[in-house]
Amino acid sequence: MLLSFCSLCFSFLHHFLFSMENKYLNILSFCFSNTICGLLIVSWLARNIIYTNGLSTTLTWRRKTRKKKNQDDENKMSLLDLPDLTLDCILEKLSPSELCAMTCVCSELRDKCVSDHLWKKHMEKRWGRLMGDAAIKEWKTHVATLMACHKNSNPSSYRSNAQQWRSRLAANLKPFSWLKTNHGCHNRGSSSSSPIDSVMYWYSNLESGKFWFPAQVYNRENGHVGFMMSCYDAKVRYDNRTNTFQARYSAHGRRAAEENVTWQRLRPALVETESRDLHVSDCLQGLRPGDHFEIQWRRTKEFPYGWWFGVVGHLQNCVGEENCRCVSDENVVMEFRQFRPESPWKTTVLNRKDHRETGNEVSGFYGGVKKLGTEEEVSTWKRLWPSQVLD
Repeated sequence: MLLSFCSLCFSFLHHFLFSMENKYLNILSFCFSNTICGLLIVSWLARNIIYTNGLSTTLTWRRKTRKKKNQDDENKMSLLDLPDLTLDCILEKLSPSELCAMTCVCSELRDKCVSDHLWKKHMEKRWGRLMGDAAIKEWKTHVATLMACHKNSNPSSYRSNAQQWRSRLAANLKPFSWLKTNHGCHNRGSSSSSPIDSVMYWYSNLESGKFWFPAQVYNRENGHVGFMMSCYDAKVRYDNRTNTFQARYSAHGRRAAEENVTWQRLRPALVETESRDLHVSDCLQGLRPGDHFEIQWRRTKEFPYGWWFGVVGHLQNCVGEENCRCVSDENVVMEFRQFRPESPWKTTVLNRKDHRETGNEVSGFYGGVKKLGTEEEVSTWKRLWPSQVLD
């Protein structure tokens, strides 16, 4: 029975192995002629030959699959293979957070995504309304100071590669607070960096609240009754947690601060007139009843000026609208209709030809005047009008 079983096994193995590896037949024939040990050797060889051929077949299949995959990858088109104009059109559609995320992909995209022409439109849309001449001047001074500090600390490095040190310095700062959600790319050093004099770096400093810039705040100190319908100079910075601003005011004897200042209460500061300087009035000759204006006012001469909203009124001896001669008179009436008629701040009279700061310690001191020329300026003031008349 054993011989019959061995004969059957040999026939099967002979047929199977002949189709796979003919070179093993002589070995099998020799082994089979030696009793039961030969049968065990045959079984071992058969298992290893089958396994070896199976592994060889698998490796060959995997090698072919990998080669085909590599060929497919080579045939695929990369984003960087697009023409520059097409790629720029795509990048221009991205939001600031998406552009920042793209800087983490590769160095080529980083260089493209930090370019000024992509960020200028985002700067204009988001911050353009508040970036007046004073804020721009402040930022340029800030950048120049940082550059000078680095140049003085390492002049040889500065002369050899200015662009390199800018990127290294910017790499130590997180450009955007919301960059934390972009797969952690802010932890990868220069991948999220931008040159310190770039528009992207400016935008990021505004968005993260690192840059305090000059602006003017309507109805300062949370609508304090003493500042209703006024606008004062301040240094402000953005708070991205509340989408509001923090403001610091300069005043005599104290420094007032305010939080949660909304976007609607801010406007650009005037660079040509500091808060303690008298504004040169060049509109007094043309003012007529009904015109809207802003005028500098301060409680005492130790305080800075604020800008107060008013309307040009009629002189006491005016006979009426049809025969009004107020426009030809040397004096002009400035009305502040938010106050009651008996209030010392209800009206003041200015000389058109020879106006300087006028006033006293009771009613305050009035400075320069500027006429409001657009409906938008007037409507902004009217939105801030108090709910009740002031004393």
